[in-house]
Amino acid sequence: MMATPIAGGSEPVRLRGRLMQLVDDPAGWRYRLEAAERVQESSGSPLSAPGMSRRAFLASGAALGLAACTPGRFERYTDARDAPNPDDSAPTQWRASPGALTIDMHSHAGHVIVSRNPSLGAHRPLTPVSAPMRAGGMNVICLAIVTDTVVTRVSADRKRFEAWRSPEPGELYQLSQTEFARAKELVAREQLVVVTSADGLASAGQSGPCVIIAAEGADFLEGQLERVDEAYSQHQLRHLQLTHYRVNELGDIQTEAPVHGGLTDFGAQVVRRCNTLGIVVDVAHGTYDLVKRAASVTTKPLVLSHTALAGHPGARSRLITADQARAVAQTGGVIGVWPSSGTFHDLDAMAHGFRRMADVVGVEHVGLGTDMYGFISPPVFRSYEQLPSLAAALLAAGFSQHETAQMLGGNYRRVFEASLT
Repeated sequence: MMATPIAGGSEPVRLRGRLMQLVDDPAGWRYRLEAAERVQESSGSPLSAPGMSRRAFLASGAALGLAACTPGRFERYTDARDAPNPDDSAPTQWRASPGALTIDMHSHAGHVIVSRNPSLGAHRPLTPVSAPMRAGGMNVICLAIVTDTVVTRVSADRKRFEAWRSPEPGELYQLSQTEFARAKELVAREQLVVVTSADGLASAGQSGPCVIIAAEGADFLEGQLERVDEAYSQHQLRHLQLTHYRVNELGDIQTEAPVHGGLTDFGAQVVRRCNTLGIVVDVAHGTYDLVKRAASVTTKPLVLSHTALAGHPGARSRLITADQARAVAQTGGVIGVWPSSGTFHDLDAMAHGFRRMADVVGVEHVGLGTDMYGFISPPVFRSYEQLPSLAAALLAAGFSQHETAQMLGGNYRRVFEASLT
């Protein structure tokens, strides 16, 4: 990755930069040299370097070759950095430009969703949202209800959620009414502002902590298209994820065997209705075939709110390939990078996950989707108070102040505005 263009030629070129070790890169690379600059040759072989003999150079190359053959592991994700200068010991702080917004594309903050624990159910206590948002500088969160919790459970290997029974007629619709009511209660208790328009989002920075009402999985529709309009008008829904942890009437999911061959005809109708009303369409959890058909149907940008890249995702994996990411980006959309501890072992590794996603689709198509309180195992981003630390990690990973602002909110803002106009 060159700092400036470098002219090619017939002779070898020696470069100096920051060597990054990659894990499960979509293109199969193991290392990347970032901010590379050409080293001008003063004399001798282009492979020679001051203070390094040819024997030492060849030895170091052999060692690097052996390292490149070593199996990568997420928990060993490392970054080979230059030794810091004394003045560089403190991390660079992110400075939000005037009017910039920070936005979490996918959150369960406040514990709005009905617990899978029968003893708690709809009586699960709501938890604070405003205070951690203010402390970390998070302006807006897409607050997601979930309408399949009564028919899903943690798998025996505790690695995912799975459907374990079929819902009764009307059961998931009724659950949505309960959770929309809990979201309304949380908004009132925490003095949150509900964003329902592009103008409302534009003023979010001056309004205090804000939420965009979202639903993770359109299971509550139960095959009835008119319920999209109902959720829009009665519950202020402005962000709809089509599928979750059960194969529903809209299409197939990543964590179960396909049934429909992607997005169903009803799913396509829902996408079109969302486009007409002004609801962001989220294809997280959907299969690649679902994403491809949704991309062919939509007239507005898609989002895939919470995931990460993998070269070859395993069976039932929630990670996506570069092609799946590109399918979303080609609609003008945004892919949210999540903080799963099964994918990244700390915020620095998560920041490099942003780097890998940006390398595939471009910075303007990358966002943040924390899935706050949605993981089985504790993630590496557990509170909005960590937002400044994540921003600092993004800067350390090579992003500019402007690029960091884009990924932490600006890109989703663009999609939201395009979807609601």
